[in-house]
Amino acid sequence: MTIHTGAPMPESLRHQMRATQHPARAVDCPHCGAHAHRPCHLRTTGRQLPQPHPQRVSAWAQTTACCPECQVEPTVPCHDEGRARATVHHRRQQEAEATAA
Repeated sequence: MTIHTGAPMPESLRHQMRATQHPARAVDCPHCGAHAHRPCHLRTTGRQLPQPHPQRVSAWAQTTACCPECQVEPTVPCHDEGRARATVHHRRQQEAEATAA
């Protein structure tokens, strides 16, 4: 067994290795409880999913992008005429994906 005693991996290399993952994996999943940078999983069987839950994508978009539809800043939930939405507007999700690309 080899014990690694070298320096920790630089963040720039860590970012490049995660480039193939969906950027929403940078936040915790509110649906299944998966931690940041870990894949989503089914709560009943524990099977890992290839794509994040829609709730996780929505949470990620909320933390990273402004909403062009309801004019809110990052971390502020989207709303429809003053009533909070459970998910973000589609345009906000598109804005987050464009920013991540």
